[in-house]
Amino acid sequence: MNKSNIRNFCIISHIDHGKSTLADRMLELTKTVEKYKMKKQFLDQMDIERERGITIKLQPVRMIYKIQDRPYILNLIDTPGHIDFNYEVSRSLAAVEGAILLVDASQGIQAQTIANLYLAIEQNLTIIPVINKIDLIGANISKTTKEIAKLIKDKAILASAKTGKGVDDILKAIVEKIPAPMGNINKPLRALIFDSIYDEYKGVIAYVRIVDGKVKKGDKIKIFTSNEQSETLEVGIFTPNYTPIKELRAGEIGYIITGLKNVEQCSVGDTITLAKHKNQDEDFKIIPLQGYKKPKPMVFSGIYPQQGNDYQQLKNAIEKLKLNDASLTYQYEQSIALGQGFRCGFLGLLHLEIFQERLKREYDLDIIITTPSVAYKVTLNKVVKKQNKINDFETIIIHSPLELPYPSQIKKIEEPWLDLNIITPKNYLGKVMELVKAKRGIYSSLEYLDQSRVILHYRSPMSAILTDFYNKLKSVSQGYASVNYEFSHYQQVDIVRLDILIAEEIVEPLSILVYRDEAYHKARKILSALKKTIPRQLFEVKLQAVLGSKVIASERIPQLRKDVTAKLYGGDVTRKRKLLEKQKKGKKKMKLLGKGRVNIPSKAFLAVLKQ
Repeated sequence: MNKSNIRNFCIISHIDHGKSTLADRMLELTKTVEKYKMKKQFLDQMDIERERGITIKLQPVRMIYKIQDRPYILNLIDTPGHIDFNYEVSRSLAAVEGAILLVDASQGIQAQTIANLYLAIEQNLTIIPVINKIDLIGANISKTTKEIAKLIKDKAILASAKTGKGVDDILKAIVEKIPAPMGNINKPLRALIFDSIYDEYKGVIAYVRIVDGKVKKGDKIKIFTSNEQSETLEVGIFTPNYTPIKELRAGEIGYIITGLKNVEQCSVGDTITLAKHKNQDEDFKIIPLQGYKKPKPMVFSGIYPQQGNDYQQLKNAIEKLKLNDASLTYQYEQSIALGQGFRCGFLGLLHLEIFQERLKREYDLDIIITTPSVAYKVTLNKVVKKQNKINDFETIIIHSPLELPYPSQIKKIEEPWLDLNIITPKNYLGKVMELVKAKRGIYSSLEYLDQSRVILHYRSPMSAILTDFYNKLKSVSQGYASVNYEFSHYQQVDIVRLDILIAEEIVEPLSILVYRDEAYHKARKILSALKKTIPRQLFEVKLQAVLGSKVIASERIPQLRKDVTAKLYGGDVTRKRKLLEKQKKGKKKMKLLGKGRVNIPSKAFLAVLKQ
């Protein structure tokens, strides 16, 4: 098909504004999926996506739409809406020429809506605004229209993805407004890898946007950065299943089964070209495509197998998930208590939670997760001499409490701060401001979206919003407030390492970095959670929280007492007393011999994680 008949686009919006439902209606209307095969969230392939009702992975699909008997190829990339998966959105935008900006008529513009819109504008994409859920009783179309008009000049299309109303108008607008892809089929192949997955039998499958040239089965290809070469086993399109075709041409979106077996050889953002091009002819000089900004992990946590002999299996699983999740980072880590594992970086706590769930479901792995932390910048007392003869203090970045040097070696510690943008109805303004203030947020400015909604701008330490901020924000605003954030700078902070002792032994995975003035309060919460989740032993178990060598909080789990008198069926009371005295001596002997070993269940680690 002629390149002028191709339209590449994606759908962007805040979470739960109806992206997947709109994609379903498009699949139905274009008859891409037969009606009897249709199901909700059709493009969401993972069970976990369906259970939670959220999109985690971007998913491409090709549809055929006809206007006056002229067929058009519409390549859609469905994107996530949650802030933790924002990197998926940025990669989708780089592979298309246009975007549908979807806004819920009952909720209006949200924080992530604006963030995604700015990403699309940076890519110079054509934006088609759509107001969704107009069939809801609480829909406020006029108000939402005014909000959109402040951001985009184009008139918004009114639609209901649930009923299908307005979907045909959206498809017509895509054909009429979004430009056909540029690119020259006669130039050497340049294919942008915007996603990739690992198949146990086929190897690495690269999801590509063909910018220039063409590729077919049997072509010798080369990955530009790694210089790895291979033979194409298959090329095809998404319908949405893998459908082989003869060749992929400039302007098209599809997949290439590369035949590569090493997941590191085919990274997202790289360029695929043909191996025969040597870059010698100026007319056919290969210029690699602009890739993606490397994502900056926000949350770091140790991942260890519960069984030590599962380490290799965990390593293989993380490597394969890394190929499918470009925002994941990991490095080897050794723990005295937990053995071999990995220090992994995530974009947020939901990202961490989904990662854990995928390891369990897809690879049948039981893991231990250490308490999550952010990356701190530590300046040491050690002076580093530079070539320009200006001395400076050595700085290191730590991702774990266990990496924190001794206090005598530290000059200062700095933590990452974020720029927060919170959109909330005016009625909840006071409660939202109280919440952010309690999280050490510093007020910057306030602006009105309209008469009833405001945008709050704050600066806040990342660690303060790491765990429960999102849930509390939804609670104080009855679900109406939304938040978006991005990294701002590092700022000096007074933090200390809080260690947890169980049976007088330090449990490394439970060590955390806390603000000095919050250490006692945090310690009490952690010990209380452990007391509820660690089963009673045959000896009394001490739970202690320490700063350095000072115990600041403690709890005790009472010993489990066996009823040694249960076998008595009569006789003098002295018989009962004799048995109890014998038990008492045994307990005393056990205490003198040692404290015993406490097996900490995984639910105890999770209980602390939630604190």
